Amino acid sequence: MNKAGAAGRAVLRERAALYRDIRTFFQQRDVLEVETPLLCSAGVTDPSLEPLVVERGESIATVRYLQTSPEYAMKRLLAAGSGPIFQIARAFRDGEAGTRHNPEFSLLEWYRPGFGHHQLMAEVAELVHACLGPRTVSYHAYRQLFLDTLGLDPFTAHTDALRARAARDIDLGALSGGRDMWLDMLMSHLVEPQLAGRGLCFVYDYPPTQAALARIVERGGTPVGERFELYVDGLELANGYHELCDAAEQRARFEADNRRRREYGQPQQPLDEYLLAALDSGLPDCSGVALGLDRLLMLRTGIEDIRQVLAFDWQAC
Repeated sequence: MNKAGAAGRAVLRERAALYRDIRTFFQQRDVLEVETPLLCSAGVTDPSLEPLVVERGESIATVRYLQTSPEYAMKRLLAAGSGPIFQIARAFRDGEAGTRHNPEFSLLEWYRPGFGHHQLMAEVAELVHACLGPRTVSYHAYRQLFLDTLGLDPFTAHTDALRARAARDIDLGALSGGRDMWLDMLMSHLVEPQLAGRGLCFVYDYPPTQAALARIVERGGTPVGERFELYVDGLELANGYHELCDAAEQRARFEADNRRRREYGQPQQPLDEYLLAALDSGLPDCSGVALGLDRLLMLRTGIEDIRQVLAFDWQAC
């Protein structure tokens, strides 16, 4: 084991240069850099994410959650009138470690009041070009991408049809699950590989059940979540939303997440009442995005294992 860490001096210098490029990009656009707490009284309810929990012992509040992203706190700043903001932050997600994941990682997150998700996609492309150099950019509606790649409609196909399509190319064993699980499997195993070698590929307008914290609108009579993801040469890099501003709807989604957690045997998560209060006070119409900085550094250096761009990975701390 390299006791000095996995990333050598050249990679450490490249990370510092990357952060300088990012800060210059936002300074030129008058986007304010902010810093928010990492240790908070609530985590995320999303069943696909697990926060790391810190026990505090004998105190008024005995549990704190290391944040999976700075999203909730940044939205509180937006509701308080901060204007456009960005943050380079550490983030934490339990159970994710390997060549593309580390439980502690670096995240760039920013919010643009007055932007729709297509406007933000364009700015994300500009940022990536500033960091990596010019690359081809393409935009794909989630529905059309599934139709073109797999020949099925992800909005109307029955769950059995989704499983059957996955079984054609993937060894499923005794795996079982609901509709969204099969959509995720098809996306990760069969659709994403088709994006490799195609530069910057934005996928947008997801099924409403995968809207997360995005608004749901109708497109051609079909409800869609105004969410997007960015893949660069097949590597998932960013996830963004035209942000939901309705506190009642957000509470309902958090509660629905906890119902799914009960069904899956996962622990219930407290709702972030501070975020809900901020939404209730008035979050401006805005779009926001989270971008993985360790993965961006991998693309910048040509390194294929995330552990080699970290000063110390999870096993070395």
